[in-house]
Amino acid sequence: MTVGVWLCAWAVAAVVAGSATAQAGPIVKTPAGALEGVADGGVVVFRNVPYAAPPVGTLRWRAPQPLAAWKGVRPAAEPGPACIQTAGGSGYRGPESEDCLSLNIFAPAAGRGARYPVMVWIHGGGFVGGTGSRYDGSRFARDGVVLVTINYRLGRLGFFAHPAIAATSPDGALADFGLMDQIAALQWVRANIPAFGGDPGNVTVFGESAGGQSVNALLASPLARGLFEKAISESSFAAFPGAALDQARAAAVTYAQGLKISGDAVATAEALRAQPASAFTQAGALTDPGAPRPIVDGVFMSANPLAAFEAGAQIKVPLIIGGNSFEASEFAELVASAPKPVIARLGGDPDKVIAAWGGEPRRAAADYLTFTQVIEPDRRMARDEARAGSPAWVYYFSYVPQSLRASTIGAWHGAEVPYVFDTLNKTPVAARAQPLMPASFPAATPEDEAMARAVHGAWVAFARTGKPGWPAVGPHGDVTMVYGAGGAVVDRSFDKASLDDLEGAARTRAAK
Repeated sequence: MTVGVWLCAWAVAAVVAGSATAQAGPIVKTPAGALEGVADGGVVVFRNVPYAAPPVGTLRWRAPQPLAAWKGVRPAAEPGPACIQTAGGSGYRGPESEDCLSLNIFAPAAGRGARYPVMVWIHGGGFVGGTGSRYDGSRFARDGVVLVTINYRLGRLGFFAHPAIAATSPDGALADFGLMDQIAALQWVRANIPAFGGDPGNVTVFGESAGGQSVNALLASPLARGLFEKAISESSFAAFPGAALDQARAAAVTYAQGLKISGDAVATAEALRAQPASAFTQAGALTDPGAPRPIVDGVFMSANPLAAFEAGAQIKVPLIIGGNSFEASEFAELVASAPKPVIARLGGDPDKVIAAWGGEPRRAAADYLTFTQVIEPDRRMARDEARAGSPAWVYYFSYVPQSLRASTIGAWHGAEVPYVFDTLNKTPVAARAQPLMPASFPAATPEDEAMARAVHGAWVAFARTGKPGWPAVGPHGDVTMVYGAGGAVVDRSFDKASLDDLEGAARTRAAK
């Protein structure tokens, strides 16, 4: 059904129903049932749209199952609950539920028979927090893109490798349930998005932080093949490996023992599924080996994304990848209190790194962490993509709002998101104030707004044409789009010497 057709259906429904439903929203029919959204300033929005069966009861720790049909018209005006959040999560303070596998759609209201490019956003939150409903896709819709945001299972409800689950499940050793949710959402988009005016043959998947890591994981998984045509990975900390299966299994067993659950596989699996969801929300340090995160489970993916790219085994689609100048803000307290141990843990000689990276320990540690964990791996993945014959573009976001340049050392983790969505003043800086970074976002200046137009415009152009507007990298190229205080500037030798050294050391370690 085209946009024009379903808008006409909405108008006819309103006329037939009379004045009592004169304020009814647009109605779209999907195979599972009809949805009633809202219209707002040239944009139609459908929220809390289910894409899979609720993963509750016996479906906890199962691959997402087909959605049951409903009768009548399902209201789709209000956001649905977030997936259960691990304590500490991403600062979300709204309704939560295990019944959370839903998505939100922002579509242009105009355009009879049009097929708009589609962008599917995967939220961040360290795989333990966040929700797709926090993001406003209206600007994308006004610029001719159908924007979809999704929820996926989080924490130990989304990433759990207990051997009893594997032994009793038809899904086998599957442990990346949250990533399988993303597959199911993309399959839903492929099947249903034409009813909302979207082109199912022109889908761009993109995400930030854990969402960026998800994009990398999707690119490394054969299960995602054919579900999208382009990808954007923002601030993915690509150097962070997925958990090894044996390590993840041991962590899951230890966690279950903490709940006093043990025994044979059937009894253990039943006891785990009988627990309240709150039993699986215990907080853990982001760097804890047992913390919930993607697992190299041999079902969703058989290798970490970096290794898959180096082997040429990734899904080959046009790719934008990049990060921010102060990604270390994610670990700001640690960097501020123990800069030398941070450098040592990352494999560097603290005194040599501090001397080579400016001389001030905290700033050197922050830059070294940012470059070793984000900026260099991004360039490496882009180079490997180019070697495989697929175009890739690299960006570096260092722009700081004008009024904050004296109070922060760079563009913090997540700082690019309000520029990508062109929603300055609507996106919080962080869930909590941290050392070396601001606590709140200021009123946007004309310069800030110009940067938002530049970044957002590049993402929209990529969705439409497969090209963001700056040169792609070559197998050994260093072309980087730098979004900084000087505007959007193409740099053809961005920090080449430092990045070459870091890449050589990283590839040597990986080969051992």
